[in-house]
Amino acid sequence: MNFLSNMVASFEKKLAIVLMFAMAVIVAGSVIFRYVFNQPLVWAGEVSIFLLIYITFIGGSLGLKHKTQASVTLLTDKLPERVNKVVAFISYLLMLIFMGVLLFFCAKWITSPSVAVQKSSTLLLPMWIPYSIVPIGLLFASIHLLNNLLILIKEGDKK
Repeated sequence: MNFLSNMVASFEKKLAIVLMFAMAVIVAGSVIFRYVFNQPLVWAGEVSIFLLIYITFIGGSLGLKHKTQASVTLLTDKLPERVNKVVAFISYLLMLIFMGVLLFFCAKWITSPSVAVQKSSTLLLPMWIPYSIVPIGLLFASIHLLNNLLILIKEGDKK
């Protein structure tokens, strides 16, 4: 499972770099076209929003892989190691269940007929394409969570 999680993380890092670069180029190009050439790129805002959403879901998944989300550890820092491990196990399990429920409803939502007919306002892009990052990000995050859970079971929670 660690191999799969590492492969997914490697893919996510490369994809995030490409998407952030593309977003920077599009936003900079949009500013140049608007203020230098007086010809705004009407599609740039929509594309940059979609890219930002993709980057956010990918970054959230990577945050789970590396355990870098903000957290309040006031209580868990004072718990004995064994109890802390049980609390971490329960929290990973609850997060996995939550991800599973979200994945189920996201898949149901994206495959619904109402989403199939929706198009974006500027590019007329089928909305299932931008919406698809939600289940993809959740799937990647679930892989990382499952890997972290298995590592916790085998070795303990190493921070």
